[in-house]
Amino acid sequence: MGLAPHLLHHIGLLAGTALLTGLGGTVLFGALGLAAMAPMLLRLRRRFGSWWAPGIAVAVFAAMFAVSTLLIGPALRGAVNGTPGPAVPSAPAPQQHTRHHG
Repeated sequence: MGLAPHLLHHIGLLAGTALLTGLGGTVLFGALGLAAMAPMLLRLRRRFGSWWAPGIAVAVFAAMFAVSTLLIGPALRGAVNGTPGPAVPSAPAPQQHTRHHG
């Protein structure tokens, strides 16, 4: 995950951080989680013969994702107790940027 923002900044200004932080990143990883659940949801549908079991599984996933996004993530960053999170790095100067590409 640490390499992705670096590679994505070559696409455009702040593309890496814009994609992996904030609302965009939350939506992206929520959608990836739901897509990864699709085979399990279909198995639950076949096993129980109704959409109740997959619906409950999606509700549990949504609750866990919300707790992770709204409580655990900010707590890890220190935002819950009022301390500021890590500073967002600014774009490097052109000379510094080309130096790390070797």
